[in-house]
Amino acid sequence: MNTSNHTHPGIALVLAMAMALGPLALDTYLPAFPAMASDFGVSVHQVSLTISLYVFVMAFGQLFGGPMSDRFGRDRIMLLGMAVFSAASLLISLSDALNEVLILRIIQAFGGGWAMVCVPALVRDRLSGQEAARFFSLIGLMMVIAPAVAPTIGSALLAYTGWSGIFAFLCLYSFVVLLLLRLLVFRGYQRPPHEAHVSVISRYRSVLATRPAMRFMLTGAMGFSVMLLFITHASFIYQEHFGVSPKVFALLFGANVVLMLVMNLTNRRLLRRLMPARILRWVVTLQFAALILLLTVTAADAGLWLFVPAMVLSIGVLGAVSPNTQACYMEFFPQHGGTAAALMGATQFSLAGLISAASTLLPESVLSIVLAQIACSAICVLLMWSGRPAIREAAAAR
Repeated sequence: MNTSNHTHPGIALVLAMAMALGPLALDTYLPAFPAMASDFGVSVHQVSLTISLYVFVMAFGQLFGGPMSDRFGRDRIMLLGMAVFSAASLLISLSDALNEVLILRIIQAFGGGWAMVCVPALVRDRLSGQEAARFFSLIGLMMVIAPAVAPTIGSALLAYTGWSGIFAFLCLYSFVVLLLLRLLVFRGYQRPPHEAHVSVISRYRSVLATRPAMRFMLTGAMGFSVMLLFITHASFIYQEHFGVSPKVFALLFGANVVLMLVMNLTNRRLLRRLMPARILRWVVTLQFAALILLLTVTAADAGLWLFVPAMVLSIGVLGAVSPNTQACYMEFFPQHGGTAAALMGATQFSLAGLISAASTLLPESVLSIVLAQIACSAICVLLMWSGRPAIREAAAAR
């Protein structure tokens, strides 16, 4: 990633494609849950564990990959992680038992974690402040397409190739991204000087000692948990509870991403005048209000066409939450950027994964899912509005 072209749209597109591994690995095969459950002789509920497992293990992949990228260079770690993800995806497509898929999802998630953790570190290596927030927003704007089209791609592949074709697609996609990274992002890449004397523990200790940054890290994790709770139970909510078809499910799922796109575009405009921390404070508040509306609609059993707008608003505001939390958090770390990104990613995915897994123990009802989302959102609001103002903390890091 050269200094001279680090803002080039092509670079942002490739980094967005790398970050899109997450939503693609989670969303593409959602319509295939019933087919996989039938082939493996298990319940849809059991198949949903492949989501929680992937998210949880990806956190550990990031914990290892981040410090290693600081030590050995972003290029080596990112390309290796992408290769592992691609190989595991191919093997999943050939699996004939749920246990095999679970083991391979662990390997796939580990590689995905190595690849994804390098993206925010690459951005922080070159940018800071509102400029970094706009670049994160640009990446988010491009990769927002992934969760929008993922279920549609999954439905089409399911119809023509069966569920195994979905994972073959993930294998091909990640291999193409690997080539683009090598040819565009890392062409002429200069690896940072080795800091052999700095241990992994010392790197993490330095990051954890930056207390004000932890507020933004936890806000990002709990905001992501709101979305992951929906993703984990989306098939149950729409296909089982409301009884929609796979095609309608894909459309309803994609509606969330349309609003994420709108919020992302709005966020980019606001960043011309406002600091990312100030925007973040108000968008987490908007999400909480939307979830209260969703709770009201659900408790009143008002029906699908009132439920969908409330859910779309609750998830869509993440289009402004995610880039601003990343920018505010990474602002504190001009050094050890890979380790800082690893801690943020690991916290986000491990907490969200644990919350998602725990939610499968709740009564299988839409109301319980919405209440879990509200609890996560309430924590975001408290983090942004309590204690020392988050706006001052982020500004002080500059």
